[in-house]
Amino acid sequence: MLDPLRLTVLAVAGFLAGAVNGVAGGGSLISFPTLLAMGYSPVAANVTSALATLPGYVGGLVGYRDELGTVRPKVRQLAAVSVAGAACGSAILLGAPAEQFRSIVPVLVLVSVIALALQGMVAGRLDKARAAGGGRGLLIGQFAVSMYGGYFAAGLGVMMLAVLGAFVAADLHRLNALKGALSLLVGSVSALCFTMFGPVEWIPVAVMSLTGLAGGRSGVVLARRVPPRYLRWLIVGAGLVLSVALFIR
Repeated sequence: MLDPLRLTVLAVAGFLAGAVNGVAGGGSLISFPTLLAMGYSPVAANVTSALATLPGYVGGLVGYRDELGTVRPKVRQLAAVSVAGAACGSAILLGAPAEQFRSIVPVLVLVSVIALALQGMVAGRLDKARAAGGGRGLLIGQFAVSMYGGYFAAGLGVMMLAVLGAFVAADLHRLNALKGALSLLVGSVSALCFTMFGPVEWIPVAVMSLTGLAGGRSGVVLARRVPPRYLRWLIVGAGLVLSVALFIR
């Protein structure tokens, strides 16, 4: 059992992770390092964070229920590649040596942050693909980011938002609704694999899931009031700090 202080830290981290996922993605860049700081191994922290952030996506989707109706065709279009990518990524994580995962974590965090920072520039260069609904490039990109999400839960929302923003012509709120639905799908596939085969820490999952559900709904409210570019750069800044800390460690 965890002491009250650790339970409080987990509860706050779960709420903040859910809120950030509701805003623009990247909430697992809060939950994952929190679990690392509490002494869990990188693999255990990764799979536990993946399960703990699922309710936050649900809370976010409730807040974006109006926008969700407009992006349902895209959800159906991308569902199959998302499931396949998540299954591949989860299988790679569970089958690879734990030490290999530990060494690549700082790089994965840095990649996810850079992707979010460059989203606007990439989108500007892909206007033709966006006008065509994304085409084959969207399917390939979504498969790749879903495989990334199945392998490394931290940064999934950031990476997915970057891919969707590059290929789908929609405002940030609709992109967030689409990202939330697909992230929930990817996370559910990964959660099933991790529950059966991964080193899940169930007490942190329970605590962070409950507060993450409330955080996801609160994040949507915040996203509607704060300019998206400020929130995006806030996440980028926090991610860069985390990446540097992991490299030093």
